Amino acid sequence: MPELPEVEVTRMSFADRIAGAAILAVRIGKPLRWPLGCDTAQLVGQTVHGVRRRGKYLLLDLDHGVLLIHLGMSGRLVFGLNLPEAGVHDHFELTTNRGLLRLRDPRRFGAVVFVPSQDSALATKLLGGLGVEPLSSAFDACTFHRQLKTRQVAIKQVLLAGDIVVGVGNIYASEALFMAGIRPTISARRLSLARVRRLHGAIREVLSRAIERGGSTLRDFSSAAGEDGHFQLEAMVYGREGLECRVCDARIKSLRQGQRSTFFCPRCQKG
Repeated sequence: MPELPEVEVTRMSFADRIAGAAILAVRIGKPLRWPLGCDTAQLVGQTVHGVRRRGKYLLLDLDHGVLLIHLGMSGRLVFGLNLPEAGVHDHFELTTNRGLLRLRDPRRFGAVVFVPSQDSALATKLLGGLGVEPLSSAFDACTFHRQLKTRQVAIKQVLLAGDIVVGVGNIYASEALFMAGIRPTISARRLSLARVRRLHGAIREVLSRAIERGGSTLRDFSSAAGEDGHFQLEAMVYGREGLECRVCDARIKSLRQGQRSTFFCPRCQKG
């Protein structure tokens, strides 16, 4: 599943090129996770003023309304001129005078949803429960610590929930917990302020580095410009079960948490 770094890399790869573009046509293929929410004719003639990100959603600001795009489990966006004909897995196309924006989603868990404004009921339903952006100044270590004190479940599960801090998905939660020296199974409320400060810094560092490296390409992720990510090549624990830790000589272990694989070093992450 594309996580925050992959979504941000996608945004960065086409936001400048589509800004100011006029929408000429809209094509919808097979149904996605949710319906578009408007007649396609309502989008034609509008201008794309910019592309923002909220968690794992991309927000295309139009003259009248916002398009919310979620990549789901297997979706990716492509933007360019003279793209090949739409394939069987291409389910949404936005033709503009600056290029064609296409959503390819084999599993169709992604979505493109129109809302009249970010304050509308549907937008609030989709975005209202998201936590603070981890790379923003609003992500404060002391506030983070106070919020974790209210959670008895494992810290890895709290990070994946996304209602305290958004977008720290499975790959990057494992990596941040390793960097902070925290066992993924420890109860969130047991973490001291000092350890939460380390985790806070690790989350920001891991996500920033992942964006710098173009995200992680584990299966078929690439940016809207067709470029693969490379962060997975320098992962410390994720996907490295049975291999030696890059810091010590212990073997990386894995376990299942909430139906997701968690990777950790038993020596570097003692508690």
